[in-house]
Formats: sequence, structure tokens, C-alpha cells
Amino acid sequence: MLLTLLAVLGGCVPPEGAEEGGFDWTLIIFIVLLVAIFYFLIIRPQRRQQKRHQELMQELKRGDKVITTGGIYGIVDSLSDDSVVLKVESGGTIRVARNSIAGQRQEQ
Repeated sequence: MLLTLLAVLGGCVPPEGAEEGGFDWTLIIFIVLLVAIFYFLIIRPQRRQQKRHQELMQELKRGDKVITTGGIYGIVDSLSDDSVVLKVESGGTIRVARNSIAGQRQEQ
């Protein structure tokens, strides 16, 4: 089945006057282009976003205004290795996982 697919993608019938039995480089070029497109459209932006989030987690300090992935707005009250305690608007505090912090809020 794989050989059939490769034959179809590679053009199994050579054009008239062409040498038979030669290797068709178009298939290799096509696969390399697909891998390059996949890398630049999916993998690279995701790595950049992970790096920015990791930097945010390292720079997080008490008093920062943040928003969680669940949409909760709060002010960082205390930090530990794996969790953050947030003061919310009602005056209460909640503990959330450190990775659930989506970003810092800008002053409004």
C-alpha cells in the first residue's frame, strides 16, 4: 500500500522520451517542503509561546496582577514551587496551580 502511494505521488509513468528507471526527486522535495512548512507553522510558534510562558513564571512576584486560564483575575499574594495564592476582588484568596497563570494583566 505504501509503495502504491509513493508511486502515485512520484508520478509512476515517465513522460515520453524520458529515461526509465531513474529516481524521481520530486517526491523527496515534496516531503522536505511539507516538513519545513509543518515546522514553521506549528512547532516554532509553539516553542516561542512556551518560552514566553516560562519566562513569565520565572519573573512572577508578589503584587503582580494576573489572569488565570480559567478567567479569574487576581493579585499574587504568595508563591510556591508549584502553586500561587491569588487575592481576588471579593477579598478572598484562592490557590491555583502555577501553570494555570495565563498572563499578566495590563493596568487599565
